[in-house]
Order: sequence, then C-alpha cells, then structure tokens
Amino acid sequence: MKKFALIVAGGSGSRMGSATPKQFIEIEGRPLLMHTFDAFSKADPAFKFILVLPEKETDTWHSLCTKYAFSTKHLVVTGGETRFHSVKNGLAKINDEGIVFIHDGVRPLVSAQTIENCYKTALDKGNALPVIAPSESIREVFNGQNRAVDRSRYFLVQTPQTFRVSLIKKAYEQEYASAFTDDASVLEKAGTKINLVEGNRENIKITWPADIKMAGTLFQKR
Repeated sequence: MKKFALIVAGGSGSRMGSATPKQFIEIEGRPLLMHTFDAFSKADPAFKFILVLPEKETDTWHSLCTKYAFSTKHLVVTGGETRFHSVKNGLAKINDEGIVFIHDGVRPLVSAQTIENCYKTALDKGNALPVIAPSESIREVFNGQNRAVDRSRYFLVQTPQTFRVSLIKKAYEQEYASAFTDDASVLEKAGTKINLVEGNRENIKITWPADIKMAGTLFQKR
C-alpha cells in the first residue's frame, strides 16, 4: 500500500516573536521543517511527500533546500485560505489509492512508532487519530463560571491524522465549515467513526519560544 505524507506548513512566526515563519526556524543546525520530513523518511524511505506552503513562502523554502542541500524528493503545493483549503489542495495532487498521513509541519518529533500505529489502524479501519492523555487537571469554562471535569474522558489530539486516500478525499468534497478544527472533524462530519491510537508525548506542536528549547533538548537526547 502506497504511503503519502501530506505536510502542512502554513504557520507564521507571530507567537514566536520572530519574523521567520516557525517552520523555517533552525533547530540543531537545520530548519525545523526538514526534521519533520526526516521523521517520516526514517520511519519508511518509501514515503511520497507533498508539502503545502503559503505562496509567499515557496521561494524561501526552495532557497533553504539549496542552502542545506536538502534532497528529499517532494511536491510543493500552494496553500489556501484556511487549513481546510490547504489540505484539500494537497489531497488533489494524490491520484493513487493508499494511506495518507496529514501532518503539521511544525511537529518534527513524531515517532516511528506513532507513524506505525497510525498506519496499521488506518489500513485496517480506514482512519487513525493519534492522541495522548492530558497530564494536567482540566476545568471547563461556561457562562462566566468554571468547573472541574474528569480528565480521563479527554484526549489531546496530535498528527499525523491518517486516512485511506479515497475516504478522506471524499470527505473533503464537503463545503467548508468553521466547525472543522482538523482533518478528523471533516471525516466525522461525513458520518465516519474516528479511531483513536496512541501518539507520543514528545510529538509537540512547536508554537512558542519555549517549544524550540524543548525540541532542541529532545533532539539531543535521541
């Protein structure tokens, strides 16, 4: 079964306090996004890559590929107005059946085990959503009030959200809705049950300056 990694990298550096888009910030001597590619290539060298970028960032990416001699073969696709539209643009470039892993470009620490967990379940059941249990207590806020809730009933969602290609492409034929928070919510709205699998706690979404420091430490420990 063919494997496709659809990497979505549409972030900015605003919450980093940086003029550099966060996917291009350097960690351990290379742009963060290149580490994300490496995580999939190491899990399976046969992955076929599609990278979705804002149009204004494509020249920067190509320059970085030259500068760092990045040779992993991939197709660059222009993103859309929202993440939904960006993913849809990427899916349109996949013409074969297989398993597609839709992944945040700023999650470079996804493990090979998480990728394998997602693959096996998506192959068997059509989709897989990696999650981890929250370690902190959780409170719900409503109508100006708040209350403690049972955290055992909740999970934190990660990527790669993984699907049979035909299944997720069909789901993305729906009209965009603001309720679509991720790819699994698009498929769920189409009437398909979502299957949860175990993610890895190191698979953080790099968003804040502290995340860069944490990721650097985790890379050094690998």
